[in-house]
Amino acid sequence: MKIDTFSAAAARLLKPDLRGIRNRLLRDSWYRRFHLAYARWRARHGGLPDWAALQPQAGLGPVRPPLTEGAKRVLIATGTAGHLPSMTMESLLGMALAVRGVGVDFLLCDAALPACMMCEISWYSDVDRLVKHGPKDRCVTCYRPSAEMLDRAGLNAIGLNSKLTDADRSKAKAISMQTPQSEIAAYEEDGIPIGEHAVAGALRFFSRGDLEKVSGAEPILRRYLEAALLTYYGTRRLLGEGQYDGVVLNHGIYVPQGIISETARHLGVRVVTWHPAYRRGCFIFNHHETYHHGLMNEPVSSWENMCWNGMQQEQITQYLRSRWVGQQDWVKFHNQPEFDTHSIQQEIGIDFRRPTIGLLTNVIWDAQLHYKANAFPNMVDWLIKTIAYFEKRSDLQLLIRVHPAELTGTLPSRQPVLDEIRHHFPDLPANVFIIPPESKASTYVAMSHCNAVLIYGTKMGVELSAIGIPVVVAGEAWIRGKGVTMDATSEENYLHLLDALPLPEKLDDTTIERAQKYAYHFFFRRMIPLDCIKERKGWPPFAVHIDSLNDLAPGKSSGLDIVCNGIIAGTPFIYPAEDLMGGPQTGERREN
Repeated sequence: MKIDTFSAAAARLLKPDLRGIRNRLLRDSWYRRFHLAYARWRARHGGLPDWAALQPQAGLGPVRPPLTEGAKRVLIATGTAGHLPSMTMESLLGMALAVRGVGVDFLLCDAALPACMMCEISWYSDVDRLVKHGPKDRCVTCYRPSAEMLDRAGLNAIGLNSKLTDADRSKAKAISMQTPQSEIAAYEEDGIPIGEHAVAGALRFFSRGDLEKVSGAEPILRRYLEAALLTYYGTRRLLGEGQYDGVVLNHGIYVPQGIISETARHLGVRVVTWHPAYRRGCFIFNHHETYHHGLMNEPVSSWENMCWNGMQQEQITQYLRSRWVGQQDWVKFHNQPEFDTHSIQQEIGIDFRRPTIGLLTNVIWDAQLHYKANAFPNMVDWLIKTIAYFEKRSDLQLLIRVHPAELTGTLPSRQPVLDEIRHHFPDLPANVFIIPPESKASTYVAMSHCNAVLIYGTKMGVELSAIGIPVVVAGEAWIRGKGVTMDATSEENYLHLLDALPLPEKLDDTTIERAQKYAYHFFFRRMIPLDCIKERKGWPPFAVHIDSLNDLAPGKSSGLDIVCNGIIAGTPFIYPAEDLMGGPQTGERREN
């Protein structure tokens, strides 16, 4: 018997909602003050590295050597100093670059912006509070602890306010208030897509893929437009004065990082972005743009001719299997997934003996920001049109797996996929089945029973094709263009690909091997292990893991050398795992 998947979503409302309780508490001034005080305390007591304690000779001499003539100069544009993972990682990069004789400056927002990525709907559930007062309460916890940490480390921090004039502030305020809302998304200055990043900031704030019918959306959007303009004016002035050889920053999207990245590229300054990877202890670095786009644009020549033998094949096979439980990862969405096929069938009411096509969603707001449109204008449009197609294909079952990160992600979605489906299909077609985001059903087990799987932007396309499951790509997923998937180029082409389903067989051995090579490149070569970072419980999720600054010197860590060389000289951020077979062994070191 097929269950009512929508009632499962409704049932969540009856369970204790810890996030909701927290949001209600945040409306109370006493709790907000307590939370802010704790955040300041945490930043100063274990939340940030104590670099002064890691000098080769504690208390003697400068933390970093004096710069030589002609030394490279790098701006580490953290921006949101209260984001402790960014400050931890980027202060590590700053110290490692300084040890290599590079001149390093940090750019931090010192309460200069009326909105930024530190503003989230979970904190400002009372949106009117942010509209009326701005984020000044968060700014108190954000800038000073990180600036003090950098000062103790001997690293120079530049406040964004110092690069802004009263004229800049007046201009940004006037533009943000006078620009018609319908024209904000397309607003540009000097070719910089200011409005695009302002919209991205507002979408992230509301955790939605669009702002239609969202209460309070317009004033929040205008705050992000003003913030984006101020970021542009200050960054343009700083980069014009500083003669930097490169800019390093987290992610490279949102406000302020997206604007900083755009401005640097506009002025001809090299950009390096980074982000924690899926594998534990690993990070992804990318030249020029965020890794979301960089991995799509990366030429196949960077991996298709790599060394490949049975050892690499076994390594990627074992790792992909470990992802079923996240054993080697620090990004996972279920602690105890359900692997029993019979239990999964009973839960969702499907019969895997019948031909089944899988469909994997992304979080709607995430897909909207990270993956540009291809065959469809957005993920929701693709999803609804796919269900409409299968409504007429009674010979096939469509199994939709809603991404668990809708509930368990850092920013839970406020535009659930189930709501979008219910809006368009009050009565779900009899041959369409849904695994809701809270379900423990293993995505891997469910998709392994499918003839083919349809995706928009999920990285699961990399994993599924590597185990022989045919994948149809409708959006800008990383597996697109790698020669192993069926890539839709238009809506008409996508529907033509669906007409060919079910497929007569799984992927052939040659295609599987090519998919495995790309998966190896993706998980083991682009994800660079840093043994000077250690996972930890709590916030931030990782910490510096060295005995002294000598551990950051060239030759001590192959991963760190690749990262620093890439930042300094522009060399590829590719870790030669096929030669090192797992990389250096990590010894026991103390955590800071």
